[in-house]
Amino acid sequence: MFTRRWLRHLPAFFIHPVSVVKGYERGNFRGDLVASLTIAIMLLPQAIAYALIAELPPQTGLFAAVVAGIVGGLWGSSNHLHTGPTNTNSLIVLSGLLAVATPGTPEYILAAGVLAVWAGIVRLVMGLARLGMLVNFVSDSVVVGFTAGAGILIVVNQMRHIMRVDGVSTPAFFATMRNLVQQVGNIHPLSLEIGIACIVILVFISRFFPRVPGPLLILIGTTALVWIGGLHEAGVAVLGSIPRGLPPFQSLPLFDPDLLQELGPSIVAVALIGLIEAASISRAVAARSGQYLNNDQEFVGQGLANIAAGFFSGYPVAGSLTRSVVNYEAGARSQASAILSSTWVLVAMVLFAPAAAFLPRAALASILIVTGVKMVNYREALRIFRTSQGDSGVMVITFGATLLLPLEYAVLTGVLTSFARFIFTTSMPTVQAVLPKDDFKHFDYQPDKPVCPQLGVLSIMGSLYFGAAPYVEDSIRAHMEAYPEQRYLLLRMHRVNHCDISGIHMLETILRLYRQKGGDIFFVGLRNRVLDRMELSGFIELVGRENILSSDDAISHIFYRILSPAICVYQCSVRVWKECQSLPKSKKPIALPAEIDIAPTERVPSLLPQELWQLLNDPEEVRKLEIIDIREPSEYDQGHLRLAKSIPMARFFEGNEVEMPRDQDVILICRSGRRSHQLAYFYLLKGYSNVYNLEGGMMGLEIAALPKSGT
Repeated sequence: MFTRRWLRHLPAFFIHPVSVVKGYERGNFRGDLVASLTIAIMLLPQAIAYALIAELPPQTGLFAAVVAGIVGGLWGSSNHLHTGPTNTNSLIVLSGLLAVATPGTPEYILAAGVLAVWAGIVRLVMGLARLGMLVNFVSDSVVVGFTAGAGILIVVNQMRHIMRVDGVSTPAFFATMRNLVQQVGNIHPLSLEIGIACIVILVFISRFFPRVPGPLLILIGTTALVWIGGLHEAGVAVLGSIPRGLPPFQSLPLFDPDLLQELGPSIVAVALIGLIEAASISRAVAARSGQYLNNDQEFVGQGLANIAAGFFSGYPVAGSLTRSVVNYEAGARSQASAILSSTWVLVAMVLFAPAAAFLPRAALASILIVTGVKMVNYREALRIFRTSQGDSGVMVITFGATLLLPLEYAVLTGVLTSFARFIFTTSMPTVQAVLPKDDFKHFDYQPDKPVCPQLGVLSIMGSLYFGAAPYVEDSIRAHMEAYPEQRYLLLRMHRVNHCDISGIHMLETILRLYRQKGGDIFFVGLRNRVLDRMELSGFIELVGRENILSSDDAISHIFYRILSPAICVYQCSVRVWKECQSLPKSKKPIALPAEIDIAPTERVPSLLPQELWQLLNDPEEVRKLEIIDIREPSEYDQGHLRLAKSIPMARFFEGNEVEMPRDQDVILICRSGRRSHQLAYFYLLKGYSNVYNLEGGMMGLEIAALPKSGT
């Protein structure tokens, strides 16, 4: 059934561009056009700079920007997410490619395409399999920690281009720092001056003129400066020429086993971090725009964008936070903005590619250094530190792994740490003993309040799955040890959304433990999904449907039908429940025989109110009766049967045992028939066969409208 439904909806993922085109509204064009020009101004220098982070030719970044922007816009779900080269993605690509080839070689460029295609296939498969919800289980602190670490790595890697010193590109933090220190004596002063000046200008523009495209101005200004002043002849390293034309198709060794083995970890890392970034960025923008997102469709769009970028001479791409936010703020209304922005980049490539020959590497490095510093989100990191120790730990571990480990393993470390924290958290759901508040309308954790000696109430807040069941069982067992006198347990299950077979087995164990000591467990707040699992597993039949109670009358049901009233009156001095507020309490605790707590109903002789009525109206039978009211004197004074003697139940257990007449039928009466039931059973065990319990007690007599005096 699931397979047929999945296959039926599968084509919808691929024909998404049809709905994008058909659903386009003409009124959106002006906003999309303005936003696309704004994004193109950002994208052009970023595409070149980010490709250089991965030690790829600048045209590789431009080709990826053109292809990914168009494909991602057509097949993506978000109206504002912009897909293309990103800084973090480029750094992971660098880490992966250095393991298989030397930068600048044809093998290196082909490996970038293979990495893009296979990362795209992973994303595509996840989207088609409707696994978009999986990214929800990866904490945002992973992204914050990894992005901060990546920002620092970008800064230290680009310092060698500002200093114009020799060195091998590597995302290894300490190796890069050691090389920079060793090369201090070889700094090229003019390149350093250009780089520092560009950084100062970029910071100034960003601080005082945030709407001005600082990176584009830097590229234009420094290119003109090098060309006019002939600075490249003075040793300033320049970018070199960029080929014109459309992104060329390239044949890739997609099934080379040695290459795939070496790229395997990087493929997974690029796919995962890209999906996490795309999902979190699109979710953040959608929170402002109000758009409903389809994560699965977005995964498909990201997958196809990477596959296309790989085949058309690009490299792995992902969603960009800065471009996506600017896209929204610039007035974009639909995916057309992303498509148009990539088109403008293609036009710029064709028209202005020769000018890149004079673009100084120091200027590009300055742009990346400023970007890298901004990637360290100090404000968000402090916010995480203040709000969550668990998220703080995940963030710090991911940050440290980014600086110390190969980046593909750093990403996996962060993701696995996030998953471990999720498992740790969900495997220890909150299990609290709760008591009614003063208004008796709500239950709350109140450890300083006295507890009921017969009934414990526990709230379970979390799923009862295989990972959590042992912890919940341990918590309930600890409660049993802390309150061994409590033979009854009410489990509040309002916040239990899921219960698997391990949870069922755990509940069966707890049920068995309570019943072994003569008690029982009850449930309240069962959700339909959990109740269905209990039905299918046979647990409902085991526990009894009568033990599944409603929230409104659960305590009343247990109090009036299950708990021992003798304990309430003669052994308990607290008034925990609303039902025991008006209950008389003995001033002196009385020791009660343990056997009366489990008095079986079927063994105790009893009379119905109607049967007593008939006896009372027969003069001969009345003379054979001894009617004893075992309630407290205050209860007796409020109303009693005319012929009933008042002998409080405590008198029967104070040491001087009350002898029952054996030549008369003795009828015991209490408020509801439960205390008298226990006392009748006590005398039954002593060999009396003429002691009867009046079922329903005085409440039963009132319902039957039998005469009584003293009211």
